[in-house]
Amino acid sequence: MRKLGTLAVLSALVGIVALGAPFRVAVILPSTINDFAWSQSMYDALVAIQKEMGEENFQFVYSENMYVIADAAAAIRDYAAQGYDLIIAHGSQYGSSLVDIAPDFPETSFVWGSTAQTFTELGINNIFAYAPHAEEGGYVNGVIAALLTKTGIIGGIGPIKTGDAKRYAAGFEKGVKDTNPDAQVNYTFIGSYSDVALASEAARTFINAGADVLTGTAQMTVGAISVAKEKGVFWLGYDVDQSPLAPETVVASIVVDWTVALKPIIAMIQKGKYGGEILPLTFANGGLKLAFNDAALEGKLSPAEIIELKALVWNTLAKIVKGEITIEVE
Repeated sequence: MRKLGTLAVLSALVGIVALGAPFRVAVILPSTINDFAWSQSMYDALVAIQKEMGEENFQFVYSENMYVIADAAAAIRDYAAQGYDLIIAHGSQYGSSLVDIAPDFPETSFVWGSTAQTFTELGINNIFAYAPHAEEGGYVNGVIAALLTKTGIIGGIGPIKTGDAKRYAAGFEKGVKDTNPDAQVNYTFIGSYSDVALASEAARTFINAGADVLTGTAQMTVGAISVAKEKGVFWLGYDVDQSPLAPETVVASIVVDWTVALKPIIAMIQKGKYGGEILPLTFANGGLKLAFNDAALEGKLSPAEIIELKALVWNTLAKIVKGEITIEVE
């Protein structure tokens, strides 16, 4: 287990009551804090809370690269034994570990995701869950892909077909088809969250088959983004704003703002509720945000075309918020 530095923080603005001793959080991350994807999005959220709150009332530590489940479980148990108030197991792969560990620490809160399961049916009452509605973000990116493609062939790369990766893919495919029924969407799950080389290979395969727009989820997509940049095709991102990786390639990113779930969880814990709630993240509650990168389109579309495309996309997002567009996920 690798433990890195402690960051601290406070703010009355989020409704978290100062209790004298700092509120302490430990987070388990499957990859690095600068992966431009899943782990970075959670780290960024904790830093944002840090800036709002103040050092004396909030502290967090993290363990990164916890892709081995046994190592992650050992870190979770160690943090619980140290008396942390909240332990974030940031990955759907950590659920079984929480079922084993949480009952041994009934006054410690745990949260995991993306999932809609808190295990209360097992008599466990100290686990929260967060559930981003990734299908909403996928749908918006699917609309963008359908509007951008000239070949009519679009590729998607996911890790394992579960959780928000599955939801995103379903939403993406629906967004494409609702916008351009004739477009072909080829979506593959490579079976790994971290295999950059395999994601790169999948991207090359799609591009060789004619795809001119790609998307994907999880930290391994940095490899696919690199290939998209090399080959001059568009990329649509998820988790964080991925445009700094390839400003002329990444047209838009769906940014997950975990503070929308974490702030109410912290407030509930401080009021004596240790778990049992599922916190959704949507466009409507601000848990999902769209980050557009005009630079990727400049010189490829006319200014008028860019304005028209963005207007259609923002209108789609507004319809999702209003409930006029719904996306079913099996």
